[in-house]
Amino acid sequence: MHRAHQHAASQTRERRHRLAHEAARLMAEGGIRDFHQAKLKAASRLGIHDDASLPRNVEIEQALREYQRLFSGPQHGNELQRRRESALRALEFLHGFSPRLAGPVLDGTADANSPVQLHLHSDDPEAVHRFLDEHRIPAESRTRRLRLDRERNLDVPVWVFSAEELTFDLAVLPYDALRQAPLSPVDEKPMRRASATQLRQLLAETEITAYIGG
Repeated sequence: MHRAHQHAASQTRERRHRLAHEAARLMAEGGIRDFHQAKLKAASRLGIHDDASLPRNVEIEQALREYQRLFSGPQHGNELQRRRESALRALEFLHGFSPRLAGPVLDGTADANSPVQLHLHSDDPEAVHRFLDEHRIPAESRTRRLRLDRERNLDVPVWVFSAEELTFDLAVLPYDALRQAPLSPVDEKPMRRASATQLRQLLAETEITAYIGG
């Protein structure tokens, strides 16, 4: 009985592993942004339909990093560097809104389709739109639901525009959210975010690592 249970648990682990790697491949190659969507598509493709075998988002993110390291090589590093440098210019340009970089460009899983995601902070939701208008930057309006904490969700305005051949995605959060980042959809912990100063430091560290490695 114990042996059968061990065998079943081992099979479930194996299926989770396969699903995580298939979901990561779909995200890397198919431009799927949403972990849940990638998970379901991977399950459908592999014909695995029991909930116990579905990997957690954090397992898929880990598999995505492995995939990019194995298959993208230097090209991925160059793409990431370019996006981070553009993000730094955007953080400097939008400094009046206490901006922070978040998402795949910061955590290192960005690919050729990833937008540069910034969090701006203002208690006047229209202030960002006015600022973009003043600088003649045409932007598309969207809304996104973010989890502020375990109890509270908030629908925030998002402005999307193109610059330097990249897509920029600006979510406008209340000023209070500067102290406490919204929860990450990956691991339900406060999102990792970076100010211009922190991003400048990250770019410098990456350059030193590349120099030593090269």
